[in-house]
Amino acid sequence: MMAAVKAKKRTGSDGARSESTEDHLERIQELVRLKGYARVTDIAASLGLSRSSVSNMVRRLAARGYVNYERYRGFTLTDKGRAVARHIKIRHETLTELLQQLGLSVETVEAEVEMIEHHLRPETLRVFARLVEFWRRRPERLREFLRDGKR
Repeated sequence: MMAAVKAKKRTGSDGARSESTEDHLERIQELVRLKGYARVTDIAASLGLSRSSVSNMVRRLAARGYVNYERYRGFTLTDKGRAVARHIKIRHETLTELLQQLGLSVETVEAEVEMIEHHLRPETLRVFARLVEFWRRRPERLREFLRDGKR
């Protein structure tokens, strides 16, 4: 049981973050980008969760300094929350682009990114980002890699 709990946590410079924490921050960032604020009901609908569980998470996020939260009002990310959400978004985009470059279907890319994005170490993400950039600058090398993989 303890291993399962540890597997669901990531450790960053600001401490451990659960998958749920990261999913909430990612969704809040997207809502704030679209509307200027986020509400519990919007996040609950988006993540398929109850309003009470989202409300509890938002209070925890506020206590950890990730969101500016007032009960019964919209909320936004703090500077700390924006920094974490930005990291989450970059990680998501890097993985998405890498799997797209490899020619996987849209459905497979979406499913795989959701399954692995919370479990990567920073070192692994940096290597993936370098590979994505390498293949962006040298598409002929990507084509060569894909061709060799079909043999």
